[in-house]
Amino acid sequence: MLTDLRRGVVALAAFTVLVGLAYPLLVLGIGQVAFGGAADGSLVQRDGRVVGSSLIGQSFEGPGYFWGRPSAAGDGYDPRASGASNLGPTSRALAGAVRERVDALLAANPGMTVADIPAELVTASGSGLDPDISPAAAQFQADRVAAARGLDPDLVRGLVRRHTRGRALGFLGEPRVNVLELNLALDAVAAAR
Repeated sequence: MLTDLRRGVVALAAFTVLVGLAYPLLVLGIGQVAFGGAADGSLVQRDGRVVGSSLIGQSFEGPGYFWGRPSAAGDGYDPRASGASNLGPTSRALAGAVRERVDALLAANPGMTVADIPAELVTASGSGLDPDISPAAAQFQADRVAAARGLDPDLVRGLVRRHTRGRALGFLGEPRVNVLELNLALDAVAAAR
């Protein structure tokens, strides 16, 4: 019986070291070498400090910035509370929230109509943390951003086009614009003036 106990303890110790320490360190090392930026959370830095992640949306306020999708994560863009609002299409609370967002977008973007507003600008995603918007949602906001920053609208539209990523592998997903990266590019243009 002592022999069996000893074998069990040795096996437990060996597998603890192998599976609990060696394997995770191996995977971490491979991740750091092969996918350095992604393995660290795809952090975006500006002037040596982290300003966000290209994988997690964040709130931008003010007319001089592009706005992302509304967030239902916690109090808004809380990565610890990722999730949808779970409000269905017949929910009065959802209808009221969408109506408020439509009114706010129309007030902030003069000359636009309800038909011009891309649906993603008034509805939250399943995660509540989408970092991207469609090129149409970015173009919808271009005139407002240009006016607020005193920039030529064509310059702002050009920035949107330059920051539009195509479909993955040419056929997966939809074209998208990373809101953080686009807003950082706008800040860089403003700083250069």
